[in-house]
Amino acid sequence: MNREAPLGSKRVTVWFDGGCPLCRREIAGIRRLDRAQRIEFVDVSGDAPAACPIDRADLLARFHAREDGQILSGAAAFAAMWRAIPVLRPLGLVARNRHILAMLEHAYRLFLRVRPRLQRLALGWDRR
Repeated sequence: MNREAPLGSKRVTVWFDGGCPLCRREIAGIRRLDRAQRIEFVDVSGDAPAACPIDRADLLARFHAREDGQILSGAAAFAAMWRAIPVLRPLGLVARNRHILAMLEHAYRLFLRVRPRLQRLALGWDRR
């Protein structure tokens, strides 16, 4: 049974910072997994698109996605992206549990604290 999304099915929109080497790597990996092209990726490293409902500074500060018309941020946005990809869907479904999502959000906030240092390291990797 083919569980890939049919064309025209609901999509997830993901806004990402294309100027961030970590973000570029993450999105590149997700794009490879998104064989059904259920995710629309929007690079906001330049100007935020005119139709974007979120302030550019907010988009660059935290990960955001739109799923079924709802804007999500942080761990909830990652979970929405995971749900759009069959191999990651179970993880995204588990993240619908409020306790699991709270733990993922806590981990995401810790990551945000070290993100600038990791970005500098990733820039060094990209220069090699």
